[in-house]
Amino acid sequence: MNKTPMWTQPWTFREGLFIGLGLVVTGLLLQLATGGVRWVLFAFPVNAVALIVYLCFLVLLFLLRQKSYPIRFLLTAKAAASAFFYVVVLTILMGVTRQTTGDVPHVDSLGLTQMLSSWPFVLAYLWLTTIVGLAALQQVATFKGGKLPSLLCHLGLFVVLLCGTLGAADVQELKMYCVKDTPEWRAVDAQGHVVELPIAIQLNQFILEEYPAELQKVRVDSGKTELMKMPTPKRYASKVDIYTQEGESLQTTIEVNKPATIAGWKIYQYSYDGSMGNNYHVSIFQLVKEPWLPVVYVGIGVLLVGAVLMLFRFEKQLGNRQKGEDWL
Repeated sequence: MNKTPMWTQPWTFREGLFIGLGLVVTGLLLQLATGGVRWVLFAFPVNAVALIVYLCFLVLLFLLRQKSYPIRFLLTAKAAASAFFYVVVLTILMGVTRQTTGDVPHVDSLGLTQMLSSWPFVLAYLWLTTIVGLAALQQVATFKGGKLPSLLCHLGLFVVLLCGTLGAADVQELKMYCVKDTPEWRAVDAQGHVVELPIAIQLNQFILEEYPAELQKVRVDSGKTELMKMPTPKRYASKVDIYTQEGESLQTTIEVNKPATIAGWKIYQYSYDGSMGNNYHVSIFQLVKEPWLPVVYVGIGVLLVGAVLMLFRFEKQLGNRQKGEDWL
């Protein structure tokens, strides 16, 4: 059986895999040359400009599809399958490789320990996002009522992939150390830099509930360990007042897995420091702000609606085919 020469139209899954391999190799070369994608450079407003430029580029590609076969190939299931293959492989690789946070320097030149900022990973996801976006444009241009579930799935997935990636640059994760009756508006980032915030937290009361003391091994100054009776925390929480620059205020209790939300910030009970005695505790909060998260949630919602409609459509079609037959 004669094999079709490479790059003979119509292209197949084989050409798609070769394109993906080219992107991965290009990504590895960029990784070795630059050390990975520095997402901090894409913080607002750069990511907003990048979003507009990318959407314009995507529309331009779609308008040129009739004049370029490589662009038309991106609208095929074979291109989507090959892109999905590389994305799955790289995602699995990320899952089996111990990842470090962005503030920790790379310990390997290939970026395996920081896959979210590695060039092969970013280019593979950009390829898949482009294919999904072109497919959504194709379905909009040839819209029919029966294509609504598929259109919603493509649009939702496109929003999640694109906004979830660009929005990562605007995520803020800070720690704030509060003492009783003292308003605090300064927090510390992962690099130890002090950041002044538009919100302030005043600790009114720190609540600490402990289990009965049990024997535990404790390391002493000499480097040896001794058995001592030490209590174990059962529950700790903070009664606080939170203020914003806009004059909004919130009185609440923050505890583990029960954060407070105000002015776009989620405030978690992270830890505490009781080293200065039982009557003097420093409550440690983690403050997280993800401005693009609501848009990602909208994308997920659209995707779920499309999936449900597609399921109902499939059941209806299956019911019509099986009508009159007795199935268990």
